[in-house]
Amino acid sequence: MINIIERWYRHHARTLPWRGDHVSAWAVLVSEVMLQQTPVSRVEPVFVEWMARWPTPADLAAESPGEAVRAWGRLGYPRRALRLHAAASACVAQHGGEVPNDIVALRALPGVGDYTSAAVASFAYSQRHAVLDTNVRRVHARMLDAQEFERPGAPTKAERLRALELLPRSGREAAQASIAVMELGALVCTARTPSCDTCPVREACAWLQAGRPAWSGPPRKGQTYAGTDRQCRGRILQVARDAHSPVPRADVESVWDSQSQLVRALASLLHDELIEEVVTAQGRSYRLPR
Repeated sequence: MINIIERWYRHHARTLPWRGDHVSAWAVLVSEVMLQQTPVSRVEPVFVEWMARWPTPADLAAESPGEAVRAWGRLGYPRRALRLHAAASACVAQHGGEVPNDIVALRALPGVGDYTSAAVASFAYSQRHAVLDTNVRRVHARMLDAQEFERPGAPTKAERLRALELLPRSGREAAQASIAVMELGALVCTARTPSCDTCPVREACAWLQAGRPAWSGPPRKGQTYAGTDRQCRGRILQVARDAHSPVPRADVESVWDSQSQLVRALASLLHDELIEEVVTAQGRSYRLPR
């Protein structure tokens, strides 16, 4: 099965700026953090601008955390920008300005979890690790278990062991196999409208042979955004990003009608260190962190 998917990948893979033999480990790390819960189409232009400005960890570490938040733009979940800045600083302080190639050291970087450490070790350093993002887990669940996949929690030990067993023994080949399965999940074996008729491994897919059974677990909860604290946080953060000097409290309050919700969102942004409060004789104002 893996060999068939790899052959398909060679003909259908998207050309993306974080792929290729000459892409740095830093670029791989940046892309993996940006791609968390964010589609490729939104990530790509921000990634290109980010890497042009900060091509190495040292370049980013030399800037303030606030500049990372500003450059993050509207990618969402902006704490990821702070984590990338902290990871860059750790690379400079602890690894000579390089992204480490040891998976334990990668896992110790701020904001880097099991998936991201495995992805960087695999795609940047051609090591053999189970790289289990949502796309890979969906492909495995359907093809091997005849089950629909609805984003349960973290991968189980059994999932990791099976994924590792499926990989070629060579680290380079294993990395290529992982990204090929990931691409199949992104382009063909998609969550809502899978293209089973064009799938290269349709004849071996247990889910397709079983009649594509629907998810049998609890219904997936839809995510709302309009009117939420998250939207309010985004509005406040956008005001701070657009300004290059502290924003007066009155200007911040003008972005949202519900003052109680605005106060709550503002407090959470301060707690997450995405903005700073400046108190002067003229009153309170807010800016990106320095």
